[in-house]
Amino acid sequence: MFFSISILSMFNGALKIQVLALAAMMLFSVSSIADTEGDRLLGFWFTEDDTATVQVYLEGDEYFGRIVALKEPLYPAGHESGLEGQPKVDRNNPESGKQAQSIVGLNMLRNFAYVGNNKWKKGKIYDPSNGKDYDCKITLKVDGTLSVRGYIGLSLFGRTTIWRRTTAPNDS
Repeated sequence: MFFSISILSMFNGALKIQVLALAAMMLFSVSSIADTEGDRLLGFWFTEDDTATVQVYLEGDEYFGRIVALKEPLYPAGHESGLEGQPKVDRNNPESGKQAQSIVGLNMLRNFAYVGNNKWKKGKIYDPSNGKDYDCKITLKVDGTLSVRGYIGLSLFGRTTIWRRTTAPNDS
């Protein structure tokens, strides 16, 4: 900090403002590039088994993903829940007050930060099939697919699924 102040003291008032403005523009450009790289995650993604479409969106400086469509949005005839023909709900959620909420609209990805090199970390993934949250990291691969790894504690102890991009919730 002392070094930058002493350099600025070499310039007169108007030139000092120009130097500061140039430095601010350079910092903004670097941060814009990082933001643009991180935003490659945004959009719609089919889960590995094509049972759901997830929309990834940005809220503040964190990335989230909500289920926007299901391949089979209704419980099938004869389902053990007795909910046949009704929209699927988050029945396995450990919070009883959330067990009646629809799967469509459910946030399954939360609080991801872009860390560079096509990687997003420090987030959580929710699995509605068992009602559990897992630590998660996401990598955008060269072929344009996402490697989504949910794990407990260490990434070594987890499972990876591959998601593929789609342009809208009902594409196949």
